[in-house]
Amino acid sequence: MILQIETWILSTLQSLFDAWGWLGVAALLVFENATGITPSEVILGLAGWMLIEEHGLSPSMIFIGGLYAAFGSVLGSSVAYWAARLGGRPLVDRLARWVRIEPHQITRVERQFHRWGTWLVLFGRVIPGLRTLVSIPAGLARMPFGLFGVLTFAGAYVWCTLLIGAGYLLGHEWPLISHY
Repeated sequence: MILQIETWILSTLQSLFDAWGWLGVAALLVFENATGITPSEVILGLAGWMLIEEHGLSPSMIFIGGLYAAFGSVLGSSVAYWAARLGGRPLVDRLARWVRIEPHQITRVERQFHRWGTWLVLFGRVIPGLRTLVSIPAGLARMPFGLFGVLTFAGAYVWCTLLIGAGYLLGHEWPLISHY
């Protein structure tokens, strides 16, 4: 059953990438960063293999793909940021239950945000598990949106480019990214 689901997911992603290319990657990153439901390691690793190696594109497309993915990350992160900023902790707690985020996880990230400040938004983008949650305390703390967007883009670009590059380099073995 699990193998059938994985096969369905991969074939769906392949169809999306074939039809939409890097725009499809960006759209998936919007969803991933807004909800935290879909793992970016799978999306970006597969994109690096499929869109560059399988389609015979230049390896320089790793950096172009990173731009698309980072832009999608900023859009998705902005959803979480604005939900937290406009709705406060009550809305965050309600939405967190919907996407299966425990309140203690948000509290922990809030503490880290108060300790590290805006640096957490930049460097938190390259830490799995933290990358999608960091938008919430930034919104709750009313961090200036322009600064949030710039730091999110910079951190997400590094993360996305590394994962796309790893998918390209690993080729058919791109699923190894998720293990590490």
